Amino acid sequence: MVTFDYAQDVNQHYGRQDLGSAILVGLQAAGKDLNQLSHDDLAPVDHFHIRGKDATLKLAAQVGLRNDLHVLDVGGGLGGAARTLAAEFGCRVTVLDLTEEYCRVGEMLTARTGLTDRVAFEHGSALVMPFPDGSFDVVWTQHSSMNIEDKQQLYAEIYRVLKPRGRLALYEIMASAVQPIHFPVPWASGSAISFLRPAEAIRTLIKATGFREVSWVDVSRPSLEWFQQRAAAFAGGALPPLGLHLLLGENFGLAFKNQVRNLAEDRIAVIEAEFERG
Repeated sequence: MVTFDYAQDVNQHYGRQDLGSAILVGLQAAGKDLNQLSHDDLAPVDHFHIRGKDATLKLAAQVGLRNDLHVLDVGGGLGGAARTLAAEFGCRVTVLDLTEEYCRVGEMLTARTGLTDRVAFEHGSALVMPFPDGSFDVVWTQHSSMNIEDKQQLYAEIYRVLKPRGRLALYEIMASAVQPIHFPVPWASGSAISFLRPAEAIRTLIKATGFREVSWVDVSRPSLEWFQQRAAAFAGGALPPLGLHLLLGENFGLAFKNQVRNLAEDRIAVIEAEFERG
């Protein structure tokens, strides 16, 4: 069940009120033409997951996305992955997100990139999805389940809205051997909206829901290397005009450092996986 307090806490964490204007200012400062934006122009700010666009493309290729598929992006935020899937694979994508500001800004950015005919946004909860049974060919999740406590209900809802033999594509942060994690992290300032579970427990739960495992890969090591490369780049001084610091605000620096620390100390694991609905 999604309580009012929980939804309010999630919206407070993610929902910067001037986010849309801040992104447009950042785009202009980066030399982009606001009247001719592409999804790649937005990549520095709206791929809110480890390894950015590369991780999205890798997972999409693995799942075999194509232009006749309808994808549901659960917790899709501003729609960075959704616009990439639409632009580069021709998919029709629906983004479901609990943060109202992300949906509003995501719609604006989608319109500016000319992808409104392929990408739509729905404000709502992943635990009570506002879609009929069997609506989607693929359900896609990239770094969204960390904010969801009831994992059993999450995967039951994903199973429900998928067509028979539909695919679940996930790229998620999960708990690893050492606990607790260091806060703040990009998805939470503290434990109130952070709900990590061990990777093997999630793997077992998804299969118990009725899914058949196609692949399961721990990509924690390349994730740590990716972060370490960026840490070296940021050590030089000022942040670029466009980046995830626009989303995280004053927490960006410490959240970034803690993400690296949590990976290095084996407190979190990054899993890339694919499942098929029975």
